[in-house]
Amino acid sequence: MHQPNKSYLKLSLLISSYLPKVPANRSSLLEDFRNNRAPELELSDLVNHVVEFAQDQHGSRFIQQNLERASEKDKKIIFDEILPNAQSLMTDVFGNYVIQKFFEHGSTEEKAALTEAIRGNVMTLALQMYGCRVIQKALESIDEDSQLELLNEMKGHVLKCVKDQNGNHVVQKVIEKVKPERLQFIIDAFTEGGSDTIFLLSTHPYGCRVIQRVLEHCSPEQKQPVLEALFVNLKKLVVDQYGNYVIQHIIEHGTDEDRGRIIKELKGEVLTFAQHKFASNVIEKCLTSASNDHKNVLISEVCGEPNNPNPPLLMMMKDQFANYVVQKMLDVADAHHRRKMCLAIKPHIPALRKYSYGKHICNKLEKYFQKNGGGGGTSSPLMQPTSLIDIPYQQTQRLA
Repeated sequence: MHQPNKSYLKLSLLISSYLPKVPANRSSLLEDFRNNRAPELELSDLVNHVVEFAQDQHGSRFIQQNLERASEKDKKIIFDEILPNAQSLMTDVFGNYVIQKFFEHGSTEEKAALTEAIRGNVMTLALQMYGCRVIQKALESIDEDSQLELLNEMKGHVLKCVKDQNGNHVVQKVIEKVKPERLQFIIDAFTEGGSDTIFLLSTHPYGCRVIQRVLEHCSPEQKQPVLEALFVNLKKLVVDQYGNYVIQHIIEHGTDEDRGRIIKELKGEVLTFAQHKFASNVIEKCLTSASNDHKNVLISEVCGEPNNPNPPLLMMMKDQFANYVVQKMLDVADAHHRRKMCLAIKPHIPALRKYSYGKHICNKLEKYFQKNGGGGGTSSPLMQPTSLIDIPYQQTQRLA
């Protein structure tokens, strides 16, 4: 007789452990509903079955859909059974959605009652997969005084929340929905350890998201110590898999002064950063978001001196990451600096065609010339498509 494979059995057990358990004592009402034998079912029919329905995938969806258009009487029927079981439903895979729906469509009194059920349990819920969603929805739906009561329970636990896969979403929502003057305890938690804490959070998979929310929503006075800590560690952050996103965020959403400080730090090492997997994205963000003067600083640096036979641009065009930076430079450069780049590239066209990344640049130049009929409006023969792409290297040397 054929015996089941042991590894197959183990896999089946593992999969089944993640699936919602089917209650052995499921009511006939829920069973009929799940099997489409109760087509006329209404919320008022769920008396004494509300919690069971809320904890069932299909039952939960039924309650959610009908709550949006239910009468106050029907809502009360559901809520009266939900409230005594609110805490367990908040952490239930399906029940949490019913709680969230009451925060959206419930009365002021119902929201207040659910908020009361959360009090004393904020941290437990914030760190739980489903409970964290309820906390977020509550913060979106309740008044300022109620928000502050919940926030008080987070004081002293901010960093724990930020580094947690569930809790970080709660902290982000707090920053988004609560007035900045009420968020100082979060800023204090980040800055009391000096720049090291900000650096560690910025290089953390969850912490980097929270730092970005601070930069978006907090007051200038609150952001300043965070920014200073980021600038102190800028060169380490741009090469970090998470930190680079924080710096990109400053470039895109910060002030011209912030962008200027970043360009100043990158200046002199554009080639090195452009060749880095993560830092190259920061350079590209500078090219798309910084002022023309700042872009020109970066472009001029990689073009090198006029008679330099091996400008940084040449190495970049052969690199798996830096070639994209060169392409971006060609996209954003003004006529003068695009011409400067073309003159630096021109002598190396035949050699570049041997590199897969170099081909990208050559193809981009060809498309550019076909579209514009020359380099930035100039009629110079140096800038015509044929002189850059098709003339043999020896002839381009004579042209130069």
